[in-house]
Amino acid sequence: MSELDKKINEHFPGLVVRKDLVKTVKGNAIVPSYVLEYLLGQYCATSDEASIQTGIQTVREILRKHYVHRNEAGLVRSTIKEKGRHKVIDKVTVDLNDSKGVYEATFSNLGIKKVLVTTDTIKKHPKLLVGGVWCICDLEYDLVEEKDACPWIMASIKPIKLSHFDFDSYLEARQKFSTDEWIDLLIQSIGFNPDLMGRRSKMLQLVRLIPFCERNFNLIELGPKGTGKSHIFSEFSPHGILISGGEVTVPKLFVNNSNGKIGLVGYWDTVAFDEFAGKQKRVDMALVDIMKNYMANKTFSRGVETLGAEASMVFVGNTSHTVPYMLKHSDLFCDLPDKYHDSAFLDRLHFYIPGWEVDIIRGEMFSDGYGFVVDYLAEILRSLRNHDYSQQYKGKFDLLSDISTRDRDGVHKTFSGLMKVLFPSGEASPEEIEEILTFAIEGRKRVKDQLLRIDKTYTKVRFGYERAGGDTIFVKTLEEEEYPRHYGTDEEKQTEADAGSESATEHATDQKSETDEPKAQHLQFKENQRGVSYDMLFTPYLRGATRIEITDAYIRLFYQVRNLMELMETVARCKAEDAEPSVHLVTISDEFKAEQQHEMLTQIQNSCAAIGIQFTWEYDLSNSIHARHIVTDNGWKISLDRGLDIFQQYQMNDTFSFGNRMQEFRTCKAFEVTYLRP
Repeated sequence: MSELDKKINEHFPGLVVRKDLVKTVKGNAIVPSYVLEYLLGQYCATSDEASIQTGIQTVREILRKHYVHRNEAGLVRSTIKEKGRHKVIDKVTVDLNDSKGVYEATFSNLGIKKVLVTTDTIKKHPKLLVGGVWCICDLEYDLVEEKDACPWIMASIKPIKLSHFDFDSYLEARQKFSTDEWIDLLIQSIGFNPDLMGRRSKMLQLVRLIPFCERNFNLIELGPKGTGKSHIFSEFSPHGILISGGEVTVPKLFVNNSNGKIGLVGYWDTVAFDEFAGKQKRVDMALVDIMKNYMANKTFSRGVETLGAEASMVFVGNTSHTVPYMLKHSDLFCDLPDKYHDSAFLDRLHFYIPGWEVDIIRGEMFSDGYGFVVDYLAEILRSLRNHDYSQQYKGKFDLLSDISTRDRDGVHKTFSGLMKVLFPSGEASPEEIEEILTFAIEGRKRVKDQLLRIDKTYTKVRFGYERAGGDTIFVKTLEEEEYPRHYGTDEEKQTEADAGSESATEHATDQKSETDEPKAQHLQFKENQRGVSYDMLFTPYLRGATRIEITDAYIRLFYQVRNLMELMETVARCKAEDAEPSVHLVTISDEFKAEQQHEMLTQIQNSCAAIGIQFTWEYDLSNSIHARHIVTDNGWKISLDRGLDIFQQYQMNDTFSFGNRMQEFRTCKAFEVTYLRP
């Protein structure tokens, strides 16, 4: 186990599980992760390997005997009839039979209906009436003569969720972890490997948890397919429900006027709409209108009566265009159905997750470390809905005065939600509070900036805050930094073009031109930024050089040596046809794989020799290299705070991935480059 995994087991004994076990026991069972983790939490919440293996066998046996597969439903029904009584794990939905005045249950996989349910059961578990709940039930079979009578009898029912938890112990244990450790624990709890994500990517994942701990939080995430947008809302919590955006109706979501039955928002903490995007989708305008009122006021009307609810609303959908295309030709909401592409509806959204920054899910991204049993974390988050941390930044920071009330609500709700997730006791350093506040402002700014494009009646707002010392900080979205020529309204884009405004990416790209002279400067790049390449960063400064010296202690692992090879490709592209430049590397020998390191560098040397580049290297025997830089004999020193390691992990072995073939399509780590004339 890693040191973090040991610490997790020490402070949360019995409440965490190794995350790769879910895949191990799932097999072909079509069941949410929280159901499996409920069982794993009963038998595998330990770090003892022998106990884990025994627990896995127990859980597999429980699933084999009691989980109902649809194709084996007939066999299970026969078992109940012959044995008289049998325990099943299935999704149960209950409806009121108006004509008979009784509640009747439907078992989704078992395929039986009209099973009588007592009124007391419904009072204890009202969610059975809306959307269905995964349960462990004892069923009996008793054939009766009465016509239309159901022979199936529900002897007992237990919804799959945690029965109790100690919130104070949770807060106490949280204090034992640093902020970085706690973030990694939460990412592992979601099921991902935190080592493959940067800080910003982790924060984007954690925003998905806010609807479970913040009442009436309105969240949207639009991005490419395959990024796991709906995973948390379908698999993570027994208090959330995922529905298809095209299947919802006013009675199902809010209230049925014919019988007064409250819809999904009255029973679930989070209602998520899957496949929400799609220009051609038919949308009920009455649903849009009542949704606008609910998202703004937390209420909806039924005739003369006004009702309230606390469910957060989440909208997830796929984009069909790249970000620069959307910014140039339309807006970041352009894929929504026309009736939702409405400024009044969109203005109710508190945060826009930029789904294009989230990696497409790959096998190696899943965690085999320890994380919370998800129903435990789900109950913790639910209990945090009773808290309000929206004012925790006051006294240290103040939002700028021209931020409107609705914009402030969006910032406050996101800030409060992230504080609950990361600092449930409410205690955080000024630097940590500032990070969360900046992130919350950016998410709301992304919404408002697109509203300015859609509806000309909106006025531009300065999004930012003031520090207690008097400094004013303005916040920009990442796509605003990346594509300033396409960002903003037409008038703003023209003003910025006239003023020569450009991002670090565009500035460095312009430097590639033969006619542009390289200049001394300092460039900063943000995490998840795209459009960056070695050609863009180095070509103007390497052109004409006959000797190039690279100093980087971390040219050891395969991906690091591959980075070096890609730099050699840049040298090859910018050298004159008849030139034979020399490139010398100073690095440190790998303590454990020196032979492999030497072999890879020799391969680069041979490849370079074939095209007229003299590549050599030496190991710094003192092992004291700290600075990373490139020095050329044409008068430049390029200081690199991360060396050549500027890209996040990408699909290195996928021949058909653009990220593999072209650096411009990879996401970056946060890094800085300084160009100096010594």
